[in-house]
Formats: sequence, C-alpha cells, structure tokens
Amino acid sequence: MADPITSRSPHGTSASAARPTRARTLPRWHYLVALAAGAANTLSFAPTPHGGWLELVIFVFFFGWLTRTTGWKSAALTGGAFGFGNFVTGVWWLYVSMHFFGGMPAPLAGTALVLFSLYLALYPALAAGIWSFCAGHARNGSSSTDTPFSPTWHGALAFASAWAIGEWLRGTVFTGFPWLASGYAQVDGPFAGFAPLAGVYGVGWVLALAAALIVQAVVALLRRRREAREAASGGEHIRGGNARIAAPAGVALALIAAGLLLPLAKWTVPANAPLTVRLLQGDVKQEMKFEEAGMRAAIDQYQQMITSKPADLIVTPETAIPVLAQQLPAPFASAVRSFSDSTGSAILFGAIGGSVTPEGRVVDYTNSLFGVTPGTRDIYRYDKHHLVPFGEFVPWGFRWFVNLMSIPLGDFARGGPVQKPFIVHNQPVAVDICYEDIFGEEIARTIRESDTPAGVLVNSTNLAWFGDTIALDQHLQIARMRSLETGRPMLRATNTGMTAAIDADGKVLGRLTPYTIGSLDVTVQGTAGRTPYVTSGNNTVLAVSLFLLAFGFAFGPGRAFRRNGKSGNGEA
Repeated sequence: MADPITSRSPHGTSASAARPTRARTLPRWHYLVALAAGAANTLSFAPTPHGGWLELVIFVFFFGWLTRTTGWKSAALTGGAFGFGNFVTGVWWLYVSMHFFGGMPAPLAGTALVLFSLYLALYPALAAGIWSFCAGHARNGSSSTDTPFSPTWHGALAFASAWAIGEWLRGTVFTGFPWLASGYAQVDGPFAGFAPLAGVYGVGWVLALAAALIVQAVVALLRRRREAREAASGGEHIRGGNARIAAPAGVALALIAAGLLLPLAKWTVPANAPLTVRLLQGDVKQEMKFEEAGMRAAIDQYQQMITSKPADLIVTPETAIPVLAQQLPAPFASAVRSFSDSTGSAILFGAIGGSVTPEGRVVDYTNSLFGVTPGTRDIYRYDKHHLVPFGEFVPWGFRWFVNLMSIPLGDFARGGPVQKPFIVHNQPVAVDICYEDIFGEEIARTIRESDTPAGVLVNSTNLAWFGDTIALDQHLQIARMRSLETGRPMLRATNTGMTAAIDADGKVLGRLTPYTIGSLDVTVQGTAGRTPYVTSGNNTVLAVSLFLLAFGFAFGPGRAFRRNGKSGNGEA
C-alpha cells in the first residue's frame, strides 16, 4: 500500500504550495486487484461459517486500497471493480435460472449476468466516489495530485455513510435488489448485535467504519515508525503521536466488542403459547411443476404431506398447489378442511389467487398464500406485494428479454404493503413469499403498522429456479438477519431448500437437507415487543449517514481550500 499523506497542509505551508505538481495515474492492475478482492468477498457470505470475520479483513484491505486513489473517478472505478467482482461471483446462480430452467442460450444468459452485475456495481462505485468527494483530494480541488488519500476520522465516517447509502439505494431503486448487502455476512460475525438497532444497512455501516478506522490506525503506526527511523538517523528522538494510533484502533475494537455483547440485550419477550410447526418440502421438479401431470402429482403429494400428521401450524412452499384457488380439486379442499377441523391444525398453502368477473373471466392474478383455520369457514389470504422483476412482472421495455426464456411468466397484481396476519391459536403470524424477506424495512413496517403485531414470521418460497447453488444458503442467511432485526422467529417452507426454522436470536433450530422430500417438525416461541429497528426502520442509518456526509462535505479537508476560492475536479 502506498503511504497516504494527511489531508491537511503542513504547518506554515499553503494548500496550493503543499500540492505536488504532477499527476499520478493508477495502473490497470490496481483495478484488477480490487475486482479480485470483491470476488473474495463472496466467500464471506453463506455457506462460509462465521464469514463476517473474513468480511472485516476484506473491507480493511478494500478501504486501504481506496486510499491509493487520487480522485473521485479512480475511487469510483475502484469501488465499481470491487462490486463487480463481488456480484458476478455472488449471484452467478441467476445464470442457472436463465439458462437451465429458462432455456436462454448460454452466451445470452452469461451476457445478461455480466450486465446485471455491472449494474449492481454502480452502487459501490457511487459509494466510493461520494466518499472521495467528501473526504479526499477531490474536495481539495486538485487535478494534479500525486499522493493518495489519507485515512482520517472524517474519511472513516464518510466511507461508512457513503457505503450504507449506496447499499440502501441498491435495495430501493427499480424495486431494489439488496442481495449480498454486506451486513448479511455478519449474521455470525462480530457486528450481528447491531442488527436490532439499525438493520442490515446499519450493520454494513458499522462494518465499513471499523474497517476504515483499522486502516487509519495501521497507517498512523507505519508513519510513526518511518518518522522514528528518520529521526534516529539524524540523532533525534520522536515523542508523542500515540493517540493517532490508539484512538482509531480503540474505537474499532469498541465497535467489535459492542457487536459481540449487544446480543445479550433482549428487545422482545416471549408471548403466547409455543406453537408446534410442520414445514413441508416437496422437492417438486421445476420442469414438471406447470405440466398437467406434474400439477396433479404435486397436489396429491402435498395433500398427503399436509394430512399425514397434525401440528398447530403446517406450511407449504410457494405455489405448492400450482392452480388457481377457485380451481382447487374438490378432494384436496375437502381433505384439508376435514383434517384441519378434526386435528386443530392451521394450514398455510401456496396457490394462485385471482378475481373472477361477473362474466366469469379471471383477472388480477396474484402469487398468494391461503390459510385454513380449524372450526371456521373463513379462508385467510395473503397476496405477494413485492414482485420479482422479470419473474412476476415485466418492466417496461423488457418484454423482448422475457421472450428469450421459456419460463411461464406474466404480470401479477400486487397485494397491499401491510396485510393482516394469520392467527394461529391466538398467535399472530406475518407471512411473506419468495424474496420478499430480503426487504427488512417492509417486514418491520408490517409489524410496526399492524393492528395485531405478529409474533412469528413465515416465508414460503420456491428456489428450484436456481438449482443446488449457494442461493439456497444465502437466502437462509438473509432470513436469519430478519429474525435478528425484528426479534422474532422465522419459519421457512421451501420446495427444494433451505427449509428451516430460526429462533428470535437468529439461530437455526433445524433444517432439511436440500433436494429431499420431508417435513421439519419444530416448536417455536413467538415474541412481542419492538426492536429499535422495527420502530424506526432504515430511517436511523439514513439520517446519520446523510448528516455525516453533509458534515464531511462542509468541514472536510477541502474547507480551507474553498476559502481560498479555488476549485478543481480532483482526478488524475
């Protein structure tokens, strides 16, 4: 790592005089190293155990590598290269969906994956550019700098804030895709304790801050050693300066200690009687699911699995019954109703919803969960709100892309953002479908705004589209983050895996082996109360980040230079 310099001018030297006069152009291998670091960061996520510690090491290197940049453009390119390496290796399972199940030619599927990864990489590029603009030579206005940024306090805070803003934008723009948000790798890492305070983006903020402060301490240590050697060669003795090392190192260690100790604080309490639960995994082959014979076989299979053993709550995967609810076979409907009434079992099953017009035409198809409660004729219904682009709705102008695949896709109607819970023996249960559980703010909002706040979370999904890949492990890790954020257990019923039960502390109570047929029988304890994250959602981390970025912009290293009335683009 090149030796960074301070962002302040030496005593008695003007800002302009202290600046080098020649530009430094970063070699191409600088960006290749950043790309490799991003690819290595994929190893921080599931299925790597305790990958949060590895992620901290990688982020220390990443921020140190950013300090070599000479302006916002090179910083953005470095961040973009890191992001591309992370995403192209971290969501490669999209290729499986497009090629093996969608029938898209391999070159086109590979190209689509690369283009999508490049799009996702725009957000870490934006974060790195904002950090540079608020904290380094770009703020000084120099276009002829030959020295990298210095890790400073305002730089560390700007990096954490810019990173959190970038990840939040990635999870919001164009309906959002927050997969591989850095906080997810911390589920078993040193900063998991911050999840109930500020959510996954807040965890990423703390991770980025700690990494930047470690770099700041290391650079200060190296600088002090160099100055000591130079002084010793001149017969002098250097005193002081330990605070420049100890202060950032101490704060970084305090953040790690806080992250490890915060799980001892309990934000929610047990509520209502524990529930016995059966989570069903049918392992229905994706290529058979929408064929006539395959649909009949799936319905018969799940009828047998549902009625084989009672439980307080029985849950099937997403669209386990792949027909319109109004077209449920009479034997299935009768068997499920009779079983529910006779055993006291509440049943949630996935099917297709829709509305029938007076003319008998079905409109407004929905991806839905239907609930049967013992002793009542009422049917609970949850309609998926956050739809998957290209899977459940076609973005404007992309019909041609969907036509390249042989997947039966269409435009579904959306359910409401906050829907009533499913009541199981006086325990409210909040349900969601597929990748809705990667949007923590939406789940927090459901709990916060519901008249009957749920004490248990349920996710019903079908990941068969992505084969036996790391997508299964990554999605389970995401679900664990939702439990940490909300202080509530999460139940997952999947078609091929990972079917699992997670307690309110984010620990996996049990799971089924992927690509097997079976049921997971567990007992879960619902909870009541609000974590700080449920109360405020992402507002806390966004407000703090925007304030710190504005502060860094106004009072960072460019302040003195701006007083001199000078400006520049800060890029070599």
